[in-house]
Amino acid sequence: MRAVLDREHETILDAADEVGWKSADTAAPGNVVPGEVIREETPAAGSDDRLFGTTPDNFASSSDDSETGKELAVSDRLRFVGAATRRISRGLDLDEIVLGLCRATVPTFADAILVYLRDPLPVGDERPVGAVVLRLRRTDLAKAGDYQIQLIQGVSGTIPEQSSELDIAVLHQAAQAAAGFCEVRPAGSLTEVLRNVRPVLGSTAAGRNALAELLGTQYPIPHSERAILAPLRGRRRVIGAAVFLRRQGRPAFQNNDLLIASQLVAQTALGIDKAVLYGREAYIADELQRTMLPDGLPQPTGVRLASRYLPAAETARVGGDWYDAIPLPGSRVALVVGDVMGHSMTSAAIMGQLRTTMQTLAQLDLPPAEVLHHLDEQAQRLGSDRMATCLYAVYDPVSHRITIANAGHPPPVLLHLGGRAEVLRVPPGAPIGVGGVDFEAVELDAPAGATLLLYTDGLVESRLLDVWTGIDRLCQRLSITAHGTDVEELCDDVLDMLGPADRDDDIALLAARLEGIAPSGVAYWFLDPEETAPGRARRFARSALARWGLEELSDSLELLVSEVVTNAVRYAERPVTLRLLRTDVLRCEVGDDSPQLPRQRRARDTDERGRGLFVVNQLARRWGATRLSSGKVVWFELELPLAQASTEP
Repeated sequence: MRAVLDREHETILDAADEVGWKSADTAAPGNVVPGEVIREETPAAGSDDRLFGTTPDNFASSSDDSETGKELAVSDRLRFVGAATRRISRGLDLDEIVLGLCRATVPTFADAILVYLRDPLPVGDERPVGAVVLRLRRTDLAKAGDYQIQLIQGVSGTIPEQSSELDIAVLHQAAQAAAGFCEVRPAGSLTEVLRNVRPVLGSTAAGRNALAELLGTQYPIPHSERAILAPLRGRRRVIGAAVFLRRQGRPAFQNNDLLIASQLVAQTALGIDKAVLYGREAYIADELQRTMLPDGLPQPTGVRLASRYLPAAETARVGGDWYDAIPLPGSRVALVVGDVMGHSMTSAAIMGQLRTTMQTLAQLDLPPAEVLHHLDEQAQRLGSDRMATCLYAVYDPVSHRITIANAGHPPPVLLHLGGRAEVLRVPPGAPIGVGGVDFEAVELDAPAGATLLLYTDGLVESRLLDVWTGIDRLCQRLSITAHGTDVEELCDDVLDMLGPADRDDDIALLAARLEGIAPSGVAYWFLDPEETAPGRARRFARSALARWGLEELSDSLELLVSEVVTNAVRYAERPVTLRLLRTDVLRCEVGDDSPQLPRQRRARDTDERGRGLFVVNQLARRWGATRLSSGKVVWFELELPLAQASTEP
């Protein structure tokens, strides 16, 4: 580290020689640490370790005119600029960079600093429209107890002959008197200073008028060499300004100090430009990841869902992991988790394409193995490098069964009601994008009250942990902490087991509490496609409501069932199915073998048909139609009476 700093110091000295500054033969023994408070102490006899015009107790700037003193001054200035620029360049975001400028200059170079930035800050090649507004971003003052700061107080530009010493509290009040924002006048003095880019002293006419416009007329403006106004210019445009102030008892700024200020604000402006660009990239990454993942999970009947997503690192906020929950006909739900190779914007874009394809395939109500097969074909059409793993599961809360197909993904874990964690034996399959392989699905029991956990490999695998060891650790964690835990708390408990060294990849986690639907809450019939079918459907519905104690819904349900069954019988060739489900709502599902979905339309006064779906839309809580591989299902839901709804779990 010392060798690196020495080489950096030599580079700065060489640059100084090129512009005509001479370096000292012997470096001064004193070192200035940016941001460190320098206290007033009497130097040892014969020592000259004070920076030329940069320290609070420097009086050598006006008295030591010898050749040696000038060389020492140049060397000290260069050391200060090198240390200050290193301090500024360490910052990664906007606030860190501005803080670095303040800490590097107060109190070493100035007693107070005010940093103004454009609001909003332009990004990249953006061309801002409208007025230029500068907003006060940060104010830094010397700390109390180091020395008292003297500010010249005046009203409307007048300066009293005697300046009063203000303590730190008064200094803070004076700093707060500066304007919080300033709208730059197109033809004003501030515009001219910003356009010229070079720092100016407060004693010049341009500096005096520009400071008055920037800080406001209520601020005690120093009309002397105790203020520097330095524009902050980025790569393409001015992005702000910095004001450096010194107390009355300290040597005034000199022309050489303008060079120092120019170097400091140039480094700061470039850092702010990079920080703004990085912030925009991070924003785009966050927005991309947010839009690629579900805004929220559905709450289908008989299932409670929770999910989590963690990026691989703060500097890699996007990735290829995703999860999804897709409601299917018959109160079923498809549970999906997948992982595209990598964690970059490209991976996130591929993930979005695959997720959209998966949703489309799921709505066709294809078997899980067929869904993965078509997803594999689509990945090959997208490109040869579209590789991903995926697990697709369909849960039926009526039959309490779950069908799972896997494409090279870690196996799911089923947490039983008693606390036993079981790794489900699912054929692994080949990853999506390989092509030319078959996928196999298995159907398993899904006990009521059990919790199914789907996850990506980032949860169980790292550089220090193989995947099966990670799965065993996951099962142990679930067995210990998951008894009686809500699914949201369960997700948090699972992620809490990760240590700092366990995060090599992003993580997607989907937990499903499989509550199911009790057999006593299901009624199912087959109806032949004939004219008497609507009447039979009304009778079946009325008997089911009587058994459930929901007779007050009889009129609404019979009317809606009659309309939907009548429409199904008109186009069906095979028996029509009618199913009623009683959970927290009353759900009715009517299926037939016709693939044509019904559409609500406005019937004319002379039409004898076309009003059935209008009636359904008016009376039902929700309704919809879904196309199946063998036809379609039209469904609607009715609210339960308050007395009945309060008794449901």
